[in-house]
Amino acid sequence: MTPALYAHRLGRAYGPDSSGTALARALERPLDGLETDCCLTADGDLVLLHDPLLEVGTTLSGWAHERTAAEIRAGRLRHPDGTPSDECPLLLDELLELAPPGATLQLEVKAHADPALARRTARALCERLRDHPARDRTEVISFWSGACELASELGFRTRLVIIADYGIHTLAAWGRRTGLHGVCVEHFLLSRALVATLRAFGLSVTTGTVNHAAMLEPLKWLGLDAVTSDSPHELRRALSEHREAPPRAA
Repeated sequence: MTPALYAHRLGRAYGPDSSGTALARALERPLDGLETDCCLTADGDLVLLHDPLLEVGTTLSGWAHERTAAEIRAGRLRHPDGTPSDECPLLLDELLELAPPGATLQLEVKAHADPALARRTARALCERLRDHPARDRTEVISFWSGACELASELGFRTRLVIIADYGIHTLAAWGRRTGLHGVCVEHFLLSRALVATLRAFGLSVTTGTVNHAAMLEPLKWLGLDAVTSDSPHELRRALSEHREAPPRAA
């Protein structure tokens, strides 16, 4: 089974030799889904930033939850090399306007060392999507189990992101009790046994962030539902070329 491919980290600027945001690049060609990070602002809005600490990825300082949406929008995203771009941070509402109909939206709840903020962010996200047409194709995802629990209670499809391979049977049992839709496992932790345990409890399994076809090669027999990538179009092309290439002579 070929997994779906989702674009990752949409709230960032592209390289200094390119214009536009990662979202604009992702939308140049068809995609199965879009994954992005959501941070709560001081006035209850949601901004797409990989890091809640603003100086990490923008020309601003402080934390996203300490600034209003207008203040954050007045800043500029930084390129990966740290230089300012011409792009301002995007709001969730902008993503909802631009997202292709039918594409899955994975919205990650971000908060730094603050479980209460993670839950507030999840609640704000669910409130924003409550009556939106994209609700049925949205997954609320997070490293924060409390955020996933709350979103599940509010009737949203949820996915817990994990970076450890211990206690998977216990985690899977908790996920089923909680109403979790699935688990996103970092690609270097995946194994047949881990995936089989999660599947046995009815959980969907995705992975990320995979940016090279060779990283995906060992995972192709695991039946993953989706893979997130910073370069989804390039990864799809590489996989297609790999499948079409003739076998090498012994």
